[in-house]
Amino acid sequence: MTSRVLLHAPTPDALERARSNARNLLKDMPEAQIRIIANAQAVQACVQGMEHDLDTVTFLCPNTLRNQSLRAPERFQVLAQGAITTLVQLQAENWIYIRA
Repeated sequence: MTSRVLLHAPTPDALERARSNARNLLKDMPEAQIRIIANAQAVQACVQGMEHDLDTVTFLCPNTLRNQSLRAPERFQVLAQGAITTLVQLQAENWIYIRA
């Protein structure tokens, strides 16, 4: 069975920890499915930051984008619903939640 892991990053520091955790986990468990869910201040860090190898598994909160008048670069995916709703739904589907 493949592990499915949610790394929640609401701050720039949490985003850096989530990326580090994801790299370490993929090193040990290359088959793991990982999603970094960014909301609050972490969204601005993503939008204004340099391109990162884990951007493809980083999902941005549409509520934060709208509230901060930000546009997501194409390298990111935008969640269909807000971060909190997505986190609740994915945990109900047995994704493992880790607050970075």
